[in-house]
Amino acid sequence: MTGCPALAAPAPAPGLDGATARRRFVTVSFLFWFPIGMSIATGVLLFTERGMGLAAVAGFYAVHSLTAAAMELPTGGLSDVIGRRPVLAVAGLLNLAAFTLIGLGAAGWAIALGMGLMGLARALSSGPAEAWYVDTVHAHAGPDADLRTGLARGSSATSAALALGTLLGGGLPWLLGLAPGVGEWLADVTAGLVIPLSVPALLGALVEVVFVLYVLSALPEPPRPRTGVRGVVGGVPAAVAAGLRLGARDALIRRVLLTASAAGAALAAVELLTPGRAAALMGTAESGALVFAGLACTGFLCSAIGSQLAPRVARLTGSSERAVLASLGLVTLGLTLLGLTAHSMSPLATTVAVTGFGLVYLGLGAAGPNENDLLHRRVDASGRATALSVQSLSLQLVAAGAGLGAGILPPGPLPWLLAATAVLAGALLWVRRAAPQDVLPPVLGPARGGRDKPLRGNTSTSEPVTVPTTAGPAAHLHDTAPEETHPHARPT
Repeated sequence: MTGCPALAAPAPAPGLDGATARRRFVTVSFLFWFPIGMSIATGVLLFTERGMGLAAVAGFYAVHSLTAAAMELPTGGLSDVIGRRPVLAVAGLLNLAAFTLIGLGAAGWAIALGMGLMGLARALSSGPAEAWYVDTVHAHAGPDADLRTGLARGSSATSAALALGTLLGGGLPWLLGLAPGVGEWLADVTAGLVIPLSVPALLGALVEVVFVLYVLSALPEPPRPRTGVRGVVGGVPAAVAAGLRLGARDALIRRVLLTASAAGAALAAVELLTPGRAAALMGTAESGALVFAGLACTGFLCSAIGSQLAPRVARLTGSSERAVLASLGLVTLGLTLLGLTAHSMSPLATTVAVTGFGLVYLGLGAAGPNENDLLHRRVDASGRATALSVQSLSLQLVAAGAGLGAGILPPGPLPWLLAATAVLAGALLWVRRAAPQDVLPPVLGPARGGRDKPLRGNTSTSEPVTVPTTAGPAAHLHDTAPEETHPHARPT
């Protein structure tokens, strides 16, 4: 240990049991992603209606992706330093501003700013809610408590929110268009700021108000030591460095991160190549966009079903590790079916392609909770949100590169089959269980007045890894639980 004593693990709020924490985690997951789902169907159309060219629209989405990727690790460390609830609330406020700018902004700078704020909110939100749930369950029921059920339901809530939001966001402008003169009336009353396509974004801003209020009222946390700006600035880099070193030095965590990268390749191929295939099938871009909206909704529902089945898959296969292997095998099969039917638009080929599309999302939905179950059994509360941010960063960076690669390759089976190969490589990582590890050197160097405990880990028993605290001013910022000396039971 360092010279500074480790703080006790966060204690649950009085009366907040595991079932209550699970319900609140599910609610937070739904409320965060529902407004984002509403913006999916109308985003590109709204920007083009505002007079933006396709190059400008691509630039807006690049601003979002690059902001999210750049801020992923620092914001994960921030959650480990100052707490889960304040970071989630800030994410909601940023999304509130983003949806308002996107819904009302007619100038390119306003839309770009809104997309940047949304990317920052995405980075802020990638770990704190799940970290809060795991912290609360561990504090209430101990480190051997079941996590898969809650993680699966949270993932299902995310998918359901995206599916419902996509349908609502795509349907609202259409419904408003059925009423004669409504669109013109909205534009006249607001001096052109509000048009039917901007209504989903503005409704999303209202949902963000509900999200922030719910986070502040329903996610209690134990008091943390008071810290100023200097302490936060000093504590975040330490948390980030510890999270990066976890991925570098722990075999099981490294597998999880590489699996997230494979999932990024799969999602990049699906999201980039499916709209064009839908448009080619239907004959026009407008009808193709409608078909893609329906497919996206179906994919989110398949992901929700897969997440719900994740605990059962783990029981049937014998462990979370083998459940990930089976789930990624399903993703590989789906991408292969999409690749083999890329050159045909016959009814049979279309049916097979739609089946492959569903299998991709079903497999990804089933893999996610089991991967995160393994991840949470390897890290403690002091680095949980940071580890989740590293996982999210792995997915986003590979998705960006795979998307660029798929765009350069000639259309046809090749991009799909390369994505299938990447996922297959990720699946093969789980064929064999990791061999027991020797004692690892400490993540952070020895501190004055003491020394850090080394990371210890037998990946075959999923023993948790404690991220050591640093000596000095930032040491007191971490809610580091005492290192556990007994292995967790293997989940079955």
